[in-house]
Amino acid sequence: MKQVGLILGVMSLFVTQIAGQTSDTPAERGKQALLTRAYNAATWTFAGYENAWKHWQPAPAKQPADYDKAFRDYYGLHAASYESGRYPMGLREAQGLLFGKGLTSDCMLCHGGSIFGKSYVGLGNASLDIHALFLDLNRASTKVGKLPFTFSRVRGTSEAGGFATFLLSYREPDLSLRLAPLDLDLRDDLCEDVPAWWLLKKKKTMYHTGTVDARSVRSIMQFMLVPTNSAATFAKEEATFADIRQYIVSLEAPKYPLPIDRGLADKGRTIFNKTCSQCHGTYGDNWTYPNKHVPIDDVGTDRNRFIGLSRRLAEHYNKSWFSQGEGGYKSMEPVGYQAPPLDGVWATAPYFHNGAVPTIHDVLNSKSRPKIYTRSFTTGETDYDAVKVGWKVHILDKRPDAAVSDYERRKIYDTTQPGRGNQGHTFGDDLSDEQRRAVVEYLKTL
Repeated sequence: MKQVGLILGVMSLFVTQIAGQTSDTPAERGKQALLTRAYNAATWTFAGYENAWKHWQPAPAKQPADYDKAFRDYYGLHAASYESGRYPMGLREAQGLLFGKGLTSDCMLCHGGSIFGKSYVGLGNASLDIHALFLDLNRASTKVGKLPFTFSRVRGTSEAGGFATFLLSYREPDLSLRLAPLDLDLRDDLCEDVPAWWLLKKKKTMYHTGTVDARSVRSIMQFMLVPTNSAATFAKEEATFADIRQYIVSLEAPKYPLPIDRGLADKGRTIFNKTCSQCHGTYGDNWTYPNKHVPIDDVGTDRNRFIGLSRRLAEHYNKSWFSQGEGGYKSMEPVGYQAPPLDGVWATAPYFHNGAVPTIHDVLNSKSRPKIYTRSFTTGETDYDAVKVGWKVHILDKRPDAAVSDYERRKIYDTTQPGRGNQGHTFGDDLSDEQRRAVVEYLKTL
């Protein structure tokens, strides 16, 4: 009888395991893979994390109290909404090649954000100073005092196109490593804001210019092009990233947490559907989204991102593993910028592809857009403008002078600088103040 009981127990365990496997969806597997694994080797030492404060501007006399929070605040990182030990979203433990365990970065560095003090996977990080983070961790871990190009010129944006160009320049089309980089016309003045991941489910193409098919799994693996990953690693992990993509498209936008004037919002919906929906779609149970790429001369926004990724880069990409064979999608020629869906738009300030416009009200009234400004880069309710919908800003009357540190300079958004123009998208200028208020109120409901 004991043997029968043992056999039945083993069979029960086996059936339970099989049942667990069959209920494990691609999105659930993708969530587990994204939030629990590292895909790049450790770049920084644990001691580098502990000593990063020694490179802060100005440097404190000693390590700040509650150092993990001080670290997050200094670089614009956020507490993890998943298990991450003491580290913020975007940093995790990994095995190093030249040393034991250490720290590496992951997708949540840019794609993990916070609003009203709550962290969300898939919300673009509008607080991050990625240039300071990499520079200081490098200095504290390896004594290397420079980066190969400018990772960010203004806080809350990154040179994502520059990262892709730089990493791909060290790869052959089969993704084997090159010793000398190709000249792919790298630019680091594109000033890219991070789109929310939950928008991908509606889009046929991705990136601000809509140049890659949104079904592409390989394209979202480009951050793995660091030299420590072999070409074979990409083929090995493609199925994993297919699951990760399913998790990304399963994400839903957070709901606006403050009171909404429903009567005013209803009026705004009517105005929006008449004046904005042909580009941005309609919302509700029977939503529509046109996947429209607005020609650059029609939208009129800053051109740097539109022209910033060269034909030479596109040709190299289109010869590479990313676009070849089953699973590959070629890069397409841009015509302008893709008008994004607006689900959760209340949470995704600042606006435009370069984050040049702090509020939705300013998007709809080009005359009200601030020229030079700064903000807190914290994400609590007191930092948020619930009337204009976006971030509160402090308007400056001039550019920072030469004595201002690079760290403080990146807190200042100067729309006169390359890649940071706030012009264009004047489609809301013809609305009356009352109509504009109604549309802003409606957009809180999305």
